[in-house]
Amino acid sequence: MKVAVWGTGNVGRPAIRAVLGHAELTLSGVIVSSEAKEGRDAGELAGVPATGVVASRDAAAVLAGKPDVVVYTASADVRPDEAMADLLSCLEAGCNVVSTSFYDFLHPALAPKDVLDKVNSACERGNASLLVSGIDPGWAMDALPLFASGVVAGIEQIRCQEIFNYALYDAPDIVRYVIGFGQPMDELPLMLHSEVLLKIWEPMVRLVAQGLNIELDEVTTQVERRPLEKTVEVAGMGSFEKGGQGAFRFEVMGMKNGLPLIVAEHITRIDVDCAPDWPTPPTEGGCHRVLIKGNPDLDITVHATDHFDSGAAAGGNATAANRLVNAIPSVCAAKAGVLSALDVAVLPGGAQFKR
Repeated sequence: MKVAVWGTGNVGRPAIRAVLGHAELTLSGVIVSSEAKEGRDAGELAGVPATGVVASRDAAAVLAGKPDVVVYTASADVRPDEAMADLLSCLEAGCNVVSTSFYDFLHPALAPKDVLDKVNSACERGNASLLVSGIDPGWAMDALPLFASGVVAGIEQIRCQEIFNYALYDAPDIVRYVIGFGQPMDELPLMLHSEVLLKIWEPMVRLVAQGLNIELDEVTTQVERRPLEKTVEVAGMGSFEKGGQGAFRFEVMGMKNGLPLIVAEHITRIDVDCAPDWPTPPTEGGCHRVLIKGNPDLDITVHATDHFDSGAAAGGNATAANRLVNAIPSVCAAKAGVLSALDVAVLPGGAQFKR
């Protein structure tokens, strides 16, 4: 199967490497947005030996080469209309798409009807499918808890956590202005508004519930924030002033009979000394955890270390890319339309073994 990778950022680079390492896939094209990357070999951009595939800013020309799949990793957060146009152009060209970029389609049943109809129509015209995933939201919040639930009896609660130090995350504007670190405590940052939390994490809670055949009563949110007790300097991001937001903790809770049955929780800091009474990761930077209260109580902690890209988030980004790339054969075999994680729940990595 021929695969094009659209974007060579934090997820695009490991996606290129995953395609190159997959026994059933061939890298056929790479789409970039910057003039500085155009014409460079995909291997150079991804930190591996040359591939003979050069990056292009001409998306139409790459799609004209009829890849079976596009791995779309370009940001949609700050360019939603352009990203949607990119997605529709891929699907209508007959290319299946796997992507980390479109939160609306993490759980198709929750997607806005007008947007879902538009994408499904494009899928039908191109006989193509779309799968959206990541790590969180993504496999650490849907596939992993579903698997783990199968080894526990008498389950009372499933809690999926991300614990992370955003001083180590390479996205300065998002860290400061979307997530709100360093901003005044009397201003609730965009990410922590209830409607945003539900948009991004309710799909994870609902997917787990659906996978467990549980009908939730409702999904609610809860947010707690802490100020910085000192001014901190963060490399590449500058100063975060004392008194500004230094840590937050939110829960997106799937409720049943008044109890939080399935919970997505984030515990996030810009400085390791902020909110010392909250849970901390066992390794530098952060981790993902699945905590199941039952018999036995189960604690699965995940931390990934990438061999190519630096930074605490690199390992997680690589798992998100690998999840999507390894799903490609299943996505290609699926019926046309928008898929969920439940459609590709178990994906062994046999095709990635070095031979």
